[in-house]
Amino acid sequence: MSENSKPLKNVEVWTDGACSGNPGPGGWAAILKFGPHEKEISGSMPHTTNNRMEVFAVISALGALKERCHVRVHSDSTYVVNAFQQGWLANWQRKGWKTADGKPVENQDLWRLMAIVVKKHEVEFLKVPGHADCEENNRCDELARGEIQKLRKINPDLQEE
Repeated sequence: MSENSKPLKNVEVWTDGACSGNPGPGGWAAILKFGPHEKEISGSMPHTTNNRMEVFAVISALGALKERCHVRVHSDSTYVVNAFQQGWLANWQRKGWKTADGKPVENQDLWRLMAIVVKKHEVEFLKVPGHADCEENNRCDELARGEIQKLRKINPDLQEE
């Protein structure tokens, strides 16, 4: 059986981003689940925004996959989910990375990277309510906020901006 004819693995992904101040120090996190396997990944940036952390969490999760998969991304970020469900990303690309009103797309560097990583997989985006009853989303939020605290321990001068 060739690589292209193998059935794709089904992977469930939950992501979240957090920022202390907006902009300010930020954290991101993702949980990846495949069958009985689960992996948590997370990180931080010293000067960022919440939206950047939300996008970066998805890019990091998709980038952590070692082969082409069918991925369901669960996110509480309307910004991330609408970019796919409402076709924003495709429109931005078609319009030369301009918004509907002709302005440059914010966070274009990350969206350009996202456009590349989503092509490596079959991806669907699902909106989950933030800070509600979704255990994985709550865990991602906890991890992302924990990354901000780790960053502040390394650099105590890092505060909200």
